[in-house]
Amino acid sequence: MVKITINGRQVEAKENAKVLEVCRTNNFIIETVCAHESVSPYGNCRMCVVEITTKDGKNRVVPSCISKVEEGLDVKTNSEKVIAERKLSIQKLMARAPKSEVIKELAKKYGVDSTPLPLEDHQNCVLCSLCTRVCAEVVGVNAISKINRSTDPGALPYTVNFDACIACGSCAEICPTGAISLEDKDDTRTMAWPYQKHDFKMTKCKTCSRFYAPTKQLEYISGKSGQPMEFFAKCIDDR
Repeated sequence: MVKITINGRQVEAKENAKVLEVCRTNNFIIETVCAHESVSPYGNCRMCVVEITTKDGKNRVVPSCISKVEEGLDVKTNSEKVIAERKLSIQKLMARAPKSEVIKELAKKYGVDSTPLPLEDHQNCVLCSLCTRVCAEVVGVNAISKINRSTDPGALPYTVNFDACIACGSCAEICPTGAISLEDKDDTRTMAWPYQKHDFKMTKCKTCSRFYAPTKQLEYISGKSGQPMEFFAKCIDDR
């Protein structure tokens, strides 16, 4: 364990823990856009920046999600430097998703009413990479990628491999701005990404006749678990 100070209060933390994690554990609220406990930290949105001073006097502003604690670290979560940095981050996010209600709320909280940056408008996508990380690290299919992404207006901010996608909806669940969504209707799940939609077949429960899961997702789970597809012929409620 190491001892650090957050906004004047001394706390203990596990060695090598991330500053953001320690702050939240000790009830210091820090907004984030690209951080989520289910995936590895990325440090892209920079909304989680804090001002740190090491015990040897080195001072800087850093993303708390990727910065580790160390003995004697002094952390300020709302200093003038931090607020100024967050306002710049919000301007960047506003340029990427000017219609996003989530970003509008952040801007209102920090008193940011405009951005000097050119608008990109990726239909609420802020390029946080949460979708790519959850698809790769949690689901394990790597269906969403930043590789060869286009910056042209009307183009996908990320590329989606529909052959690899299993329509599990993890990307929609983790998306902080609602840029990715899903809708189940009868025998079809429609996944929607910025400027792109794709339909996936659903599997019907042989007992209650309810369409309960994407067929590709069940096939993926069957392959990973070694259970035959017949094992998944019933929904969870009827097993």
